Amino acid sequence: MAWTDTLGAEWRMRPWWMNALFAFCLYMTVVYMPFDLFWKPVAEDEEVWFGVTLHGWAAKATAPLHWLIYGAGAWGFWKMRPWMWPWAAVYAAQVTVAMLVWNLFDPRGGGLVPGLVAAAVFAVPTIALWRARDRFRGTQRAPQTMEEGE
Repeated sequence: MAWTDTLGAEWRMRPWWMNALFAFCLYMTVVYMPFDLFWKPVAEDEEVWFGVTLHGWAAKATAPLHWLIYGAGAWGFWKMRPWMWPWAAVYAAQVTVAMLVWNLFDPRGGGLVPGLVAAAVFAVPTIALWRARDRFRGTQRAPQTMEEGE
């Protein structure tokens, strides 16, 4: 089997939106978080937790936790691990609330309306992850293409 066939089979295991979350977690684990931890100057470092922005050493000290979360997400999506439900949805819900909190209380935030819009956007994958329990239990598969279903 060619590597393209293997890759195609891997991506067909999940719906497109879950593949997007998988790709995001993979990018954050392999590219962004190592840059953030090892190359970004402490003075420029920021991490957002529950809508509160940490700066400098506080951000640098909590960045490994973000790295761990993204790494666990990448592994969990790749292997479709059962522990991803409900934890992926719980983390996504935290991000949803954080988008509202950040917009309301951070000086760079846009206020209530942009916060509600951002929260609504992030609520979509949160709800999708919450409803994906069977996918993480291996009892539901992504829809097949016409060629596969025939």
